[in-house]
Amino acid sequence: MPAPSALRRGLAVIAALPLLTLAACGYGSQAKDDGTAEVAAGAKKIEGLDSVRIGYFGNLTHGTALVGVQKGFFQKALGATKAEPAVFNAGPSEIEALNSGSIDIGWIGPSPAINGYTKSAGKNLRIIGGSASGGVKLVVNPDKIKSLKDVEGKRIATPQLGNTQDVAFLNWAAEQGWKVDPQSGKGDVTVVRSDNKVTPDAFKAGSVDGAWVPEPTASKLVAEGGKVLLDESALWPDKKFVITNIIVRQDFLKEHPKVVEAVLKGSVETNKWINANQDAAKEAANKRLEEDSGKALPADVLDPAWKSIRFTDDPLASTLGTEAEHAVKAGLLETPGLKGIYDLAPLNKVLKAEGEPTVDDAGLGVK
Repeated sequence: MPAPSALRRGLAVIAALPLLTLAACGYGSQAKDDGTAEVAAGAKKIEGLDSVRIGYFGNLTHGTALVGVQKGFFQKALGATKAEPAVFNAGPSEIEALNSGSIDIGWIGPSPAINGYTKSAGKNLRIIGGSASGGVKLVVNPDKIKSLKDVEGKRIATPQLGNTQDVAFLNWAAEQGWKVDPQSGKGDVTVVRSDNKVTPDAFKAGSVDGAWVPEPTASKLVAEGGKVLLDESALWPDKKFVITNIIVRQDFLKEHPKVVEAVLKGSVETNKWINANQDAAKEAANKRLEEDSGKALPADVLDPAWKSIRFTDDPLASTLGTEAEHAVKAGLLETPGLKGIYDLAPLNKVLKAEGEPTVDDAGLGVK
């Protein structure tokens, strides 16, 4: 096995896919059909700030961001401060954008958040809220894999070296007693790092036998004849684990705390609306995906994918610590110092104002 330092270097130089900055949605408080919003009469800029740049992925596990942008919840909370959304294809590219100041706040998976925090010695980001749990599955070719033990010797795709699903699969494989070199992916199981956009084609062509992937990719594979062999939520206590966090640049949080609170208010309102209006929320998320990528999801993919995701304001902090332990065991991360990765005070302030229960940082919050 390569030395941990080599693995970390390999993780650090993952090729980040290009950032696509979208045309910002119009600022205001009333959403229109195209996902923009109009300024309410008398709306003012918060802290005099012209705009806040919000990053997210085109994944249903980032549904809070998709719906919040599409339905204007963020813009309503921000008044005349403009919400500028930006879509990313990979965690490293979003972390890079956050560190460079290209975005201010972002929705992102736990592994990139942990990696970004530790690489900066705890100086560049904070996790300020939760967004989603679940929505990750091991989908396989049922002609080649009929049981969990049949995964041995097969080719299984994950989205990217060191990403959240890659770490989860390596950890699960180790628990089966299988040895895999984490950097090359070679071993008792072959791990194929494959962008979610091309994995369905690779699966259809037979170049991979299965994939450990988030939604909607998992349901796309099922639509191609795949079978769900394992839902990752079954591996976690209460079937809950963090799949999407909200992060912020530390300097932005310090300089614009009221703007951060406004975005968090928009997130809380979005999650509340999603959970009360599942069908409408699903359609809103799909509409945003269509506007961002030019292509909506068909019903046979959208419906099962949406059902497997739980939207929550709770960052499920204890599971982040567990996921970090999995990365360490896989050889992709040295034991990280995660103390201070969370600052949940702004979120808890919003939750109290909304009459909602506050959330806990599992001892990993700022002092």
